[in-house]
Amino acid sequence: MKDVNRKFWQRILGIPATGLPADPDCWTYAGGKINVDLSRAPELAAPGGGLRLEGNGLPVRVLVVRGADGTFHAVKNRCTHLGHRRLDPCPSGDGLQCCSVNKSAFDLSGKRVSGPARKPVAAYPVTEKDGRLIVEIA
Repeated sequence: MKDVNRKFWQRILGIPATGLPADPDCWTYAGGKINVDLSRAPELAAPGGGLRLEGNGLPVRVLVVRGADGTFHAVKNRCTHLGHRRLDPCPSGDGLQCCSVNKSAFDLSGKRVSGPARKPVAAYPVTEKDGRLIVEIA
């Protein structure tokens, strides 16, 4: 797993490398499901890309990632070591890393791989259909 490139002060402050969507209207939330229009989410075009979703009535922060093999994954965007810290996809597209100094790492299914975190991150089912992703968080 390749580390996410971040300056030391960014890790101290817990600033994630993954930004909010360039097009804030690329996703909606209703009935326990997130609906992402892939044509409006260039952040997910390549393996290792990620989309940070928060607000708009969403009850939890969610990170959607395109894995190295092109499949999509979604996890609760909250590190289990430092609960207020967010996660970022690793540039290699094979895992997730906490934005803190400790760099807890998880695989794309949320299982802890390394670092001080002791619990996995909650993963959500993702379905891709007709250029859209459906993430079920309910």
